[in-house]
Amino acid sequence: MSWQAYVDDHLMCDIDGHRLTAAAILGLDGNVWAQSQSFPELKPDEIKGIINDFDEPGSLAPTGLYLGAAKYMVIQGEPGAVIRGKKGSGGVTIKKTTQALIIGIYDEPLTPGQCNMVVERLGDYLVDQSY
Repeated sequence: MSWQAYVDDHLMCDIDGHRLTAAAILGLDGNVWAQSQSFPELKPDEIKGIINDFDEPGSLAPTGLYLGAAKYMVIQGEPGAVIRGKKGSGGVTIKKTTQALIIGIYDEPLTPGQCNMVVERLGDYLVDQSY
């Protein structure tokens, strides 16, 4: 299966009649493996900040998490494994695997829990597959 199929079929899937706003899979080097059409273009500093927060949990909290110049308030996650952010009625979930970052962006009516489930389920599967 191609990386694009993982984004299209697993991240941008139908969830109770709704879907994520945008999603992507990036290598830990910051290169995009696959993304939805609506995924924002990330700046190198934004990717660096995300990867740094996995290594030093809480480092993004004072400044916020930026994705394509959109600022998210960092909320509870799982140190070293999951970063979650909130922006208005939406937010973001980022799951780190052995080799990649799985990113899902959502807006209402999707709930944070639904986004977490989709992103983390794929991330856990990729960890099991050594990705």
